[in-house]
Amino acid sequence: MLTNAAVKAARPRAVAYKLADQGGLHLYVAPTGLRSFRWRFRRDGKEQLLTIGSFPNISLDQARVARDQAREQLGRGEDPREARAGDDPKFRAFEYIGRRWHTHMRQRWTAVHAADVLASLERDVFPAIGAMPIEAITVPVVLNALRLIQERGSLETSHRVRQRVSAVFCYAMADGLVDKDPAAIVGKVLAPPAPTRHHPALLEIEEARELLAAAELVDVAPAVKLASRFLALTAVRLAAVRGARWEEIEDLDGSAPLWRVPAGRMKLAAAKKLDPKNDHLVPLARQAVELLREMRDMHRADANMHSLDANLHGLIFTGRPGRQIGEAAIGALYDRAGFAGRHVPHGWRASFSTILNERHPDQRSAIDKALGHAGNGKAEQEEGINRKVEAAYNRAVQMSPRRRLFQAWANELDGLIEDVAQQRAA
Repeated sequence: MLTNAAVKAARPRAVAYKLADQGGLHLYVAPTGLRSFRWRFRRDGKEQLLTIGSFPNISLDQARVARDQAREQLGRGEDPREARAGDDPKFRAFEYIGRRWHTHMRQRWTAVHAADVLASLERDVFPAIGAMPIEAITVPVVLNALRLIQERGSLETSHRVRQRVSAVFCYAMADGLVDKDPAAIVGKVLAPPAPTRHHPALLEIEEARELLAAAELVDVAPAVKLASRFLALTAVRLAAVRGARWEEIEDLDGSAPLWRVPAGRMKLAAAKKLDPKNDHLVPLARQAVELLREMRDMHRADANMHSLDANLHGLIFTGRPGRQIGEAAIGALYDRAGFAGRHVPHGWRASFSTILNERHPDQRSAIDKALGHAGNGKAEQEEGINRKVEAAYNRAVQMSPRRRLFQAWANELDGLIEDVAQQRAA
């Protein structure tokens, strides 16, 4: 006979096992850690199984009450599994449980990611298996649904969707609705995704200069050319430049010009996006400042803008009035400049990292931080400092190496090579 202490103490093992109570009730303990109360009974001469619920959502006393109620239903000739409200087909359908899982997880995700996850389920999963009871879904059923995705050539998408289907099954396991995850096995037989391809990037400074020079000769809107050059000078992600706003620029006409990219627009976990401490700080080189001043003058001269105040409190690089430049605009500029397949907007990050690391191998940690990366923990240990704490309290320590690097990078792009060490000594 089970006790509350025995239920609480039950720990997962390599294989599933059961701890018996009385009257056919037992606690099922899965290798995953799931603990669920189940009742074995016979109906029409065959042994049947009723899953009552998972612990600690259902206590031992509640499980015994549910067993007794189910026994009464059986005595009336009813099937306890069908008589339970929770066994209503619509509550056990994969789509219903999948949407519950999505609602449960949504608070941990960004709005964009949450929408992407739901869209993939609605497009590729729910039409195929959404109406099926989740316990009736087998490995072949999941595999067939995912093969439909692969047949249209979307190999990576099929693997992402498999992970999401697997997560739904794990969620159902925690609720005691199923005791296995068929999607976990499917991952071993799906066609592998195509090898990861790096973004095309120019890794020689001479070629980077040639691209910027060639881009100036292409007949496109001035804002696109300036956005392209600003992207090269700051080595941020394209989305950051497209969404850059004047209010993010600090001290443009002062001695320490800075672009503060809000954490909400950075590639971060949803929780980190809410904390201003995770803003990405980009010191602006002299060339970047001159570019922004040129952009500011263009805004001031734009006869379509109704007020100067509005000009300097909105987007910096605009396509149609009040809108960001197109997502493909800078990439198309590079293609027309003759660099199709050789360099894409995101490639500036690889150019920045590769070229500066070759020039200044002792600045690896600062280069990583300039790109918004966490930095090298081993290097921090060797220096005997805690950079996380130091950066939080000493902005000068954080900014000085970064400012020198961005100025050195801008000079490299202009052909004005200055060594970081020379800047430090100046």
